[in-house]
Amino acid sequence: MKNIKALIVVTNHSDFNHPKAEPTGLWLSELTHFYDEFEAAGIPMEIVSIKGGKIPVDGRSLAGFMLDKATKKRYEDPNFMSLLENTKSISEVNWKEYDILFFAGGHGAMWDFANNEKLNTLTREMYEDGKLVSAVCHGVAALQNVRLSNGEYLIKGKRGTCFPYFDETIAGVKRFVPYNLEKIMKDRGMKYSKAFLPLSKHTVVDGQLITGQNPNSTTKTAQKALEILKKH
Repeated sequence: MKNIKALIVVTNHSDFNHPKAEPTGLWLSELTHFYDEFEAAGIPMEIVSIKGGKIPVDGRSLAGFMLDKATKKRYEDPNFMSLLENTKSISEVNWKEYDILFFAGGHGAMWDFANNEKLNTLTREMYEDGKLVSAVCHGVAALQNVRLSNGEYLIKGKRGTCFPYFDETIAGVKRFVPYNLEKIMKDRGMKYSKAFLPLSKHTVVDGQLITGQNPNSTTKTAQKALEILKKH
């Protein structure tokens, strides 16, 4: 695919703002699985963050079975990890250079993705220009307050998904999260769906909008995005 470029946004936020909670940040596989698929397709990518600088990685995403073989390979690759050492901020981005906007998750995104006007504007402009907008898990938090030029929420009437509120209990952080993301998506008018079994893969495509339910859904989300981009 020629002349296609992807913009990946990751979180700068590193804690739950609660003394009893472990640090958080980017869930690494939600970045690496997307990156792997797009790199294999020969598509250049740029990783940026809300305010720029070094990206905090959630330690839970590096533990046990959470650190799958593909992500482990990236984590142990100093060249790849250097991409997270000094990211550009979203204010330095010219959105017209990109064809797809992707929001990687991790609980940190619930904070700095939610109410950032620059991010909301970037998302609206790319979406209204016909670009793809994609997000997985808590990265979907970036979409909750995006309004289109007509004043309607971008997600109103759109089919989509995000990390279910029930699954916050499984993750052990339900009492630490700042809000119920699933409820907000529904309140904003998203036609929300989720997999029957917790933590199962689930990706939803509605036109230019592509959302994945959890880390396990990232690869499929990236693949669906590539299918659409190949048609352009």
